[in-house]
Amino acid sequence: MLHSPVLEAPLQADLRQLLEELYQGRSLYPYTSGQTIEMKPDEIWVVCRGVVQLGTLYDSGDESLLGLACSSMPFGLPLTLIRPYQAIALSDVDLMRLTLAEVEQSPALAQGIFRHVARRLQQTEAILAMVGYRRVEDRLRHLILLLTQQVGQPCETGTRVGVRLTHQQLANAIGTTRVTVTRLLTQLREEGWITIDRQRHLVVCNPLLSQESR
Repeated sequence: MLHSPVLEAPLQADLRQLLEELYQGRSLYPYTSGQTIEMKPDEIWVVCRGVVQLGTLYDSGDESLLGLACSSMPFGLPLTLIRPYQAIALSDVDLMRLTLAEVEQSPALAQGIFRHVARRLQQTEAILAMVGYRRVEDRLRHLILLLTQQVGQPCETGTRVGVRLTHQQLANAIGTTRVTVTRLLTQLREEGWITIDRQRHLVVCNPLLSQESR
């Protein structure tokens, strides 16, 4: 375990900044987009850069999106009861690995982890609420709006979703088929609700007004 002289860091500090202060010189673990991230029962990963897709597999072989771990968010087997539990790099990512013992021995680190676990909880509740909509179109709209909130980047035409999800991944997240998602995305583009940029990222045209209109 690394020795840390900065255990009294302010609780309001961002978790990534806190980690840099506590563990200067510690190596980060890079993963490229599409790589599966190995998880162990006594370890927690913290996202320092990029986005990680969290999900599970059903007996049928279908996948389900459980959430997205964005900057400063923790994830790992100690934080879930779901089995099997998957973590896949949705973009190129840099991760820091912490043991449960390190978290337990640092009150400041435990506080920082807690705040970002709360973010994950809010995201999970938003996904559960989204699934309650009967119309598939409404579920897709709300999923895209959630993505703009979590990984959105302002651009000239609206808010750009910072990661690319395949039509199949979107379908898994809202409980429908890839063909249906493709049809609905075409419909949303024709309505002017979304556009696709040169890097094939979704761009929501003024998401705040879009949300108010639903």
